[in-house]
Amino acid sequence: MEAGGGGKHFVLVHGLCLGAWSWYKVTTALESAGHRVTALDLAASGAHPARLHEVRSFEDYSRPLLDAVAAAPDGDRLVLVGHSHGGASLALAMERFPRKVAAAVFVDAAMPWVGKHIGVATEAFMEKAASEGLLMDCQMVAITGTGIGIGSEDAGGQQGTAIVMGPKFLEKCYKESPAEDLTLAKLLVRPGNQFLDDPVMKDEALLTAANYGSVKKVKVFVVAKAAHGSSTSTEEVQLWIEATNPGTEVQEMAGADHAVMNSKPRELCDVLVGIASRYD
Repeated sequence: MEAGGGGKHFVLVHGLCLGAWSWYKVTTALESAGHRVTALDLAASGAHPARLHEVRSFEDYSRPLLDAVAAAPDGDRLVLVGHSHGGASLALAMERFPRKVAAAVFVDAAMPWVGKHIGVATEAFMEKAASEGLLMDCQMVAITGTGIGIGSEDAGGQQGTAIVMGPKFLEKCYKESPAEDLTLAKLLVRPGNQFLDDPVMKDEALLTAANYGSVKKVKVFVVAKAAHGSSTSTEEVQLWIEATNPGTEVQEMAGADHAVMNSKPRELCDVLVGIASRYD
């Protein structure tokens, strides 16, 4: 989904199992403010026609984003915005096209750093999720040559593992969002592949200081209502970001849930416009 007009050009990248549809509120707000918006579906996500077993690599999964950035006219400096696992695809686009990106915004998203592979933050989360039961009723299903969970050696064997988000997990992610947005997510989510064993995701030399490291970065992290007064704070996050991604701006989104674009769309839009105005 792409909109014309003046202002800044935002490219919105959804999280795992979601699609361009998840940005419908923020897209509308940005367009109403006079900005251009490209909200895209990564491969086998949202309304993208590919099936999950047909997308064999993280590069193929990220191809819609890479193509969109590559096609941007010279001088059209983009503001890339990635939600959740979408931060991994953002990192790849930043490494490939640093001069086309004015700033990259990681919205409650995995943000890798130079000297580490792209999947490092996702791996850490999955380890924590496994030990603490954070994935709740999500299912991990084999991806085979013909689909998910239905493979055999004749069908090409297992090619990876898909995550199928369960209703209780989605309710947790959308706990501060309107009920209609949770219903929409339950209707539209598709199985997702994190590609944690993909060579591109595992390459520790891929992200360079000259390319990925040179792009202005902003980390927007969520502080849930119940989390105020806990050990997590803007200062602690800032210290961690400064150690792993020097020069990164950190902003807090209070009272939101993981689906920030649904629970706090106007506030997120204001943050994005403010970031775009500072980086050009």
